[in-house]
Amino acid sequence: MTPMEIVKSAVAVLDEKMAREIQVLQIEELTTLADYFIICTGTSNTHIRTLTEHVEHALEEQGIRPHHSEGHGSGTWVLMDYLSVVVHVFTEDARKFYQLDRVWADAKPINMDDLK
Repeated sequence: MTPMEIVKSAVAVLDEKMAREIQVLQIEELTTLADYFIICTGTSNTHIRTLTEHVEHALEEQGIRPHHSEGHGSGTWVLMDYLSVVVHVFTEDARKFYQLDRVWADAKPINMDDLK
């Protein structure tokens, strides 16, 4: 799968499972960390667990496994690293605190309509 196909699959699941404020940032020209960041908000620890489990399951069905995953224990920020795509799922408070949207303000935002 291409990085954009991974993004589309992950965003479709996050949207279906009612993640809030889904944002996709193209960061490939700014860093070697990844090509895209997906940032979204879950309404509770349980919701965050549901979002991350469903993204992981959907991508595994397509043969894509995360290279690294962390934060499942805290439940406030879960990071799933698929090398070219990194998925960040936050609680509302954690998202406000870490402000990844602001930290990566130079990144190119991807229009959500283009992902459907």
